[in-house]
Amino acid sequence: MGSVNASSPLPLRTAPVMSAVPATATPRLRVDNVTLQYKTPSGGTFTALDKVSFEVPDQQFAVLVGPSGCGKSSLLYLTAGLAEPTSGDIYVGGQQVDGPGADRGMVFQGYTLFPWLTVRKNIEFGLKRRGMPAAERKEIVEFYLNEVGLLRFADNYAKQLSGGMMQRVAIARALANDPQILLMDEPFGALDSQTRLQMQQLLLKVWEHRKKTVLFVTHDIDEAILLGDRIFVMGARPGRIKEVLDVPIGRPRNLHMVMDPEFIRMKRNIFHQLHDGPQEH
Repeated sequence: MGSVNASSPLPLRTAPVMSAVPATATPRLRVDNVTLQYKTPSGGTFTALDKVSFEVPDQQFAVLVGPSGCGKSSLLYLTAGLAEPTSGDIYVGGQQVDGPGADRGMVFQGYTLFPWLTVRKNIEFGLKRRGMPAAERKEIVEFYLNEVGLLRFADNYAKQLSGGMMQRVAIARALANDPQILLMDEPFGALDSQTRLQMQQLLLKVWEHRKKTVLFVTHDIDEAILLGDRIFVMGARPGRIKEVLDVPIGRPRNLHMVMDPEFIRMKRNIFHQLHDGPQEH
């Protein structure tokens, strides 16, 4: 079957009860003096990240923005526990990251659905592995199918979905597992411009409902401002945090805000930081 496009989401359902994380002054994510180095074929050392430190409090949508090669995706992979830093530490919920864990959900740029499973079973996969009862799994899966507007396509397979729809499933699958933090590595980078805008609007809506802590990687300045509460601007070679900017735009947000004077002013500021701003510190 060819690709199909989803219609508008159905009316909101009551959110399923998810596991509570005790309120604490501890930041949801803490990156402490992280350095990442590689050996080069010539025997030298390449520094991808150099002494990177920052914190992300609970329920904040944080964005890493920077040029290609600045190490922002590497930093996300380190946070996910898919690689180890050369030095420094990363903590999620006060616990040191020493490998992958259910406390972190990951959405990649590429399509990572299990092709042999339906949309419903892809979203259910992690819950089933955890031994969650069928009735509880069904409630959570139905909620997130509705959230991302794919209830009508619950029994379709990946090959029957468009790129945007596959990323909706990936977002729903990650959120269904109720991670402490959602890590998103340029999840809309492979989509066409119109679908990308639709997905940004969808993510804004879903985030408003759950306010999950997010660390989002992008090279798109508009996307960073539209989605983020705080933006970490990175410089390359070696990757460092050049500037930390709070987004002075209230929520809820919509795509029309890209024309607001405050949005344009901030875009100009970040562009300056990326292209001809002060040296990294």
